[in-house]
Amino acid sequence: MTAKSKSRKRPSSDPSYSSDIEERIRRRAYDLYEQHGRVDGLALDDWLQAEREIVGAQKQRKIKAAQASK
Repeated sequence: MTAKSKSRKRPSSDPSYSSDIEERIRRRAYDLYEQHGRVDGLALDDWLQAEREIVGAQKQRKIKAAQASK
């Protein structure tokens, strides 16, 4: 994992993005790095995939919660 991927942050204007989510993305990106055999040069790809997974799952939970409250 490079310093560049660790310092990547969302704008503070995005209320759905918290330090907890960022930490979960960081851990998932590291898991992906390990799954790829700790190959250097894929940090951004791993980070973006982890971000899609974590943020996507969070959005799905919000959608389900909104549908359940109707």
